[in-house]
Amino acid sequence: MRPASHPTKQQRLSITSTSPTIYMTTELHATVELGGTPDPLTDRVRATWTAGDFGRIAKGYSLGAAEFIARLELEPDERVLDVACGTGNLALPAARIGASVAGIDIVPNLIAQARARAAAERLAIIFEVGDAERLPYANSTFDSVVTMFGAMFAARPERAATELVRVTRKGGRIAMANWTPTGFIGEMLKTTVKYVPSPAGIPSPLLWGTEDAVRARLGSASASLTFSRRLLTFEYPFAPEQVVSEFRLWYGPTLRAFGALAEDARHDLRRDLETLWTEHNRASDGTTRVQSEYLEVIAVVK
Repeated sequence: MRPASHPTKQQRLSITSTSPTIYMTTELHATVELGGTPDPLTDRVRATWTAGDFGRIAKGYSLGAAEFIARLELEPDERVLDVACGTGNLALPAARIGASVAGIDIVPNLIAQARARAAAERLAIIFEVGDAERLPYANSTFDSVVTMFGAMFAARPERAATELVRVTRKGGRIAMANWTPTGFIGEMLKTTVKYVPSPAGIPSPLLWGTEDAVRARLGSASASLTFSRRLLTFEYPFAPEQVVSEFRLWYGPTLRAFGALAEDARHDLRRDLETLWTEHNRASDGTTRVQSEYLEVIAVVK
């Protein structure tokens, strides 16, 4: 239950109908650092996720995303923000429940896909291009802020954490799904980084999948923090070798890594990824079924 001071349904409808700027709709196509200078770190993140077509990969865990939202038991008209929303895997099931949903992502083509998906279902979700490190919303705008394998990839995690807290109302919650370092996707990302190291000074996104890092980043602003380790299943109707080809073509971090390597190193990286997918494959009929662990975080903002 929400506190009595929380807006009523009628007040919410009034806010969203008479004050559309509650969700600022300025699209930030060219990200700049504070002070107006270009931000190469943010530009690098955008370039990574613009490469390929992450929407094709995200389809692989749409069911897991819907289950994540279902566990939150959102109320109708609850104000929800999906940070680093991609193609809307969290935003769409939240809107189907009746929540008042906004989604933001740094990649314009993913926002375009999210808008198309929402339009096809006639869901009134406000999607916009923007940066998790500089969210274009007023303080305490949202009841719940959610992010699944999204905000964890911001180049400056402390800034992203501060922004997640800032836009969440007191007593509201931040719900995150973050790949763990020891899970399958964590191992895949670490395998890639062995060949193409991250820039100096950029923390591993996999730290978001550890309880210690989450406590350090969100603990002081949280009345409570709860953690659950969960599994998400990737299923493909073809063998692991073809799965690696799919990731090489469509998954930005993998595509960019292959593009940065010489031919011999590409061969070695492909071999290592095929071995990883094969060793973790639970299917025995020529298809691929791999489970990956993630850390579910629920932070109640104080």
